[in-house]
Amino acid sequence: MTILVTGAAGFIGYHTSQALLKRGEVVIGIDNLNDYYPVKLKQARLAHLESHPGFRFFQMDIADPAGMAQLMHDNQNISRIVHLASQAGVRYSLENPYAYIQANVMGQTVICETARLLPHLTHVVYASSSSVYGANTALPFSVEDRVDHPVSLYAATKRSAELIAATYARLYRIPLTGLRFFTVYGPWGRPDMAAYLFADAITAGRPIKVFNHGKMLRDFTYIDDIIAGTLAALDHPPQDDGGPDNIPHRTYNLGSHRPEALIDFIAILEQALGIKAQIDLQPMQPGDVAATYADIAASQRDLGFEPVTPLSVGLPRFVSWYREYNRT
Repeated sequence: MTILVTGAAGFIGYHTSQALLKRGEVVIGIDNLNDYYPVKLKQARLAHLESHPGFRFFQMDIADPAGMAQLMHDNQNISRIVHLASQAGVRYSLENPYAYIQANVMGQTVICETARLLPHLTHVVYASSSSVYGANTALPFSVEDRVDHPVSLYAATKRSAELIAATYARLYRIPLTGLRFFTVYGPWGRPDMAAYLFADAITAGRPIKVFNHGKMLRDFTYIDDIIAGTLAALDHPPQDDGGPDNIPHRTYNLGSHRPEALIDFIAILEQALGIKAQIDLQPMQPGDVAATYADIAASQRDLGFEPVTPLSVGLPRFVSWYREYNRT
């Protein structure tokens, strides 16, 4: 089976591609290798993937309609798409809003539109985010909750991507599944996220900024659990009975279902590093939320999703990779 993975040089895209290759799939990876964070990390991930004979890579932009149409035309045997490319980061969306519209809204539209060119396509899985829950205060966050109060442009673009997908599913009966990821961490993680940011600062003896004066809860989810859920979703496309009220589109939460205090996260990271952190307590940042907590009942029921990795196991694994990567 030939599977297109967008954002293949990214954190989740890299691990998804690795898992698909391991189970014998042919993977076509695309990524624009933008410089939102150091490109050398993306290139290092790619180097691992390109050593596998089942992997082909194209550097291109998902928001380029002509380029994506040509890719689909040249690879008519693609049967599934895992669309993970996006402009990430809540705070950066306040600085560069146009990048989010281009990648997350235009990019989603181009993926859905050009997917129609594939005669053997059976499913598109795409990345959404727990950020879509925005100003919701009822915990845990359920896929049944209304999500029309985003608190960041990033969240608004991710919700827009879900609506675009649902529209294409309704109009063209393309099976699409959106995955709302909850604070993913682990080896090869992004340098702009808590585990890497904090490890970098603690190791260098710099203070770490802890927002909302440390009163934060996050549903930290280890990368292996996210990949298991992503592949389970890919293998369970929503069914289309042809009826107007049962469109082939679903959304699922992929989280650990264990919200952790950020202060506890830092304590485990300190222990794994063997270094005490200098903590700089800061007020809440614009666009941020105090707590995230995934209700995973639907993904357990439909996908058999069962996260198994606690922070006490996942963070030491991240630290081991972090030290090895930063020695090279």
